[in-house]
Formats: sequence, structure tokens, C-alpha cells
Amino acid sequence: MKVYKFGGTSVGSPERLRALIPLISDGELKIVVLSAMAGTTNELAEISGLFSSGDREGAAGRAEQLRARYHAIADELYSSSTWGEKAHDLVDEHFNYIIALFSREFSRHNEKRILARGELLSTAMFHFLLSECGISSLLVPALNFMRIDKDGEPDYFYIRENLKRELAAVKDETLIITQGFICRNVFGETDNLRRGGSDYSATIIGAALTAEEVQIWTDISGMHNNDPRYVSNTKVIRNLSFSEAAELAFFGAKILHPSSINPARMKNIPVRLKNTLEPDDEGTLITSASALKDYTAVAAKDGITAIRIRSDRMLMAYGFMRRIFEAFEAYKTPIDMITTSEVSVSLTIEDPSNLEDIVKMLSSIGMVEVEHDQTIICVVGDFRPDRVGSAPEIFEALNDIPVKMISYGGSENSMSILINTSDKITALRSLGEKLFD
Repeated sequence: MKVYKFGGTSVGSPERLRALIPLISDGELKIVVLSAMAGTTNELAEISGLFSSGDREGAAGRAEQLRARYHAIADELYSSSTWGEKAHDLVDEHFNYIIALFSREFSRHNEKRILARGELLSTAMFHFLLSECGISSLLVPALNFMRIDKDGEPDYFYIRENLKRELAAVKDETLIITQGFICRNVFGETDNLRRGGSDYSATIIGAALTAEEVQIWTDISGMHNNDPRYVSNTKVIRNLSFSEAAELAFFGAKILHPSSINPARMKNIPVRLKNTLEPDDEGTLITSASALKDYTAVAAKDGITAIRIRSDRMLMAYGFMRRIFEAFEAYKTPIDMITTSEVSVSLTIEDPSNLEDIVKMLSSIGMVEVEHDQTIICVVGDFRPDRVGSAPEIFEALNDIPVKMISYGGSENSMSILINTSDKITALRSLGEKLFD
């Protein structure tokens, strides 16, 4: 059994939805995980934002615009009036539900109910399309089996037992359709796996069922060795290890959600990245094996804030680092990079929403400096501690670029470097020339 996941661009239009049919209808047992149609989650988030600000009329207006878009999609997607009418009824059912929520007080629970509509619509409309084409399939709601625990982590026992129960009821069905991204929380409320979580849904399902392979289908043929938006002549990486893929995904490779590697690695299930526009391309295969190349790929993560804490009290003092970490723990803010010297600590964060409060806490420890608009450049390759001659080409490439921080030694698979975001494109292109050309 395989798990196929199709992202928002892969289900982004009636044409794209129809193009999925030959990819999945080969008679082999598979679970197909679908994202919301491209742009839908953003639209729903904006509608929810208007609702939260008290602009119920504006929220309702935007919801009606999105309803009209889905009615137009239904008109184009189906050739028979029977399935077209079913789709129109489905669209009205979901948007009437959203409109009804505006009569209540805004809550995070209602926000997540609104966000869930995208996946519920895309999967049901695709299920209707398969039925119209005479292809048997079963639509299994993710809300029947996908659940997170009190810490927001997948409840694997619950997921495995409930998914197996769902599948046991339909032993003869070979094509199962379900939603990515959405789930229930520990209280049974509608929740989600955060943005980009459809990849995560697919690998969680794959791990729960010990699938043969998980395939993530997007609009690009696998993971590239540099960012093709800024660097020409990038190449697809045909094989990656789980660790290498996790580093690249975390540090900016948009093709894969960072959390999605862990479930597959836990059960040693191969993950293949494929292109719906070029289905014959083999894409990128992610497994436990590592090729141990000098340099495998480069990725960049924007929106980084650097924080430096300087204090003479740090010198030869125990407990100093604990006090720093407590400030970030208090506001549930993860740290990306960290470096230390005798009297200072430099670190980076991606989420600045509690920055003012964090800085206030840190100011009681020492002098605090904050620098915005930073980018982490991650170079993935062979950085084992017993290897000699690592990284000279990296520093040659960055010779004319101010380097703010370097993180080296924490991973055998990567080196991370902090630079100004304004230098990012220059850095990516220079690294591409030095490391790969």
C-alpha cells in the first residue's frame, strides 16, 4: 500500500484535478491525501481575520466571493448535471456553515472550523469526479481518525487504531481519499497540523499503516540543490537521506513540510517527491541511506531575527544559559541557531510575535541587541566531525558577504550561516558556483 499526497497547486483547477485520475487509478491499494485547492486556505484565513476583527459584513462578503469561485469550478469540473448539482449543493453546505459562524462570537475553535473547509471541499469534489468517471473510491474523513495530543503532536496509537477500523469496514476498496492538514485535538474539536501540514498528514498515515512508500506530488520534479527561483542551472537531487531532507525542509526548501520527515524516518518508510506536470520523472527519493557527498544542497530561510545578549556576569558563571533559555520557554518561542563566547550569546528566532516580552526578560540578564531582516543559509553535505578539509569552498563563496553567525558541529549533515537578507541572492548564487558548478 502506498500513500499519495497532492498539494494545492496539483488540485488547483478542474484541469489539474482531472489530470490526477490516471496517476492514481492503476488498481493498486493506495490512500490519496489532498490539500485544499491553491489559494483557498489563504482566502479562508483572511475571512477568519475579518471575522476576528469584528468585520462580520466584510467576512461574509469575502466568503460569498469564494463561494462563487467554487460554483464556477463545479460548473467546469463536471460534465453531467447529476454530479454538478451534487457539487453545487456541497459548496452551499460548506459556505452556509461559514456564514452561520459569523452569528457567534469569534474563537480560535471557530477559526479552525473555517480553515478546515478547504480540504473538505477539495476531497469531496474530487470524490464526486471519480464517481462521475466510473472509478470506485471511498472518502474517509480525516476527522474520523487524525488526532493530536495535548502537546500538538500526532497521537499515533489513536490514529493507527481508528484508521485501521475505517479501512476494515471496506476491505475491497483500493482507492481511499482523505484530507490533509485537518485533524481533531485532544478535546475532539476541529484542529489542524499547521500550514503545509498535508505533507505531515501523508507521512503520519504512512507510518500508522507501515506503507510501502509515501509520495508527495507537487509542481516541481523533486528537491533541487539550490533555489531555482534565484539560481539558474540547479539540479534535482535524486537521492537524499532523511536527515539531509529534514535539514533542507526546515531551512527553506518549500517542496516539503519540515515536520513530515519524522514519521517516515520513525518507520523507515521511503518518501518520494514527484511532479504532477512531469509524472514520468523519477523525482527525489528520501530514505535512510546517505551518499555522503561533500556538498549536497543549499537552502535559505528568511524572516529571521537575531538576538545578542552581552554580560560580564556570564564569565565563569553557571546557570547563565538556563536563564536565557527560560525567557524563550516562557513565551514558547523556538530557537533556530545559537553561538556563544566568553561574555555573549547570539541566537536566532523565526517567530517574533513575543519579541518585546522576551527582550524585556533578557534585559535583566545583560545588554540585548536585536537585528531584523536576517536569513539563515543552510549548506547540507558531509560535515562529520572526523572529516578533514570541510567547508573551505563555503567561505570562499561568502568572502564578500558579512557573516553574522555560524553554526557548525551540531549536525553531521549541515552547516548554517546567518547573513543579511539583502545578501541572500548573492550568497545563493556564489555558493552555487563554488559548490556545484
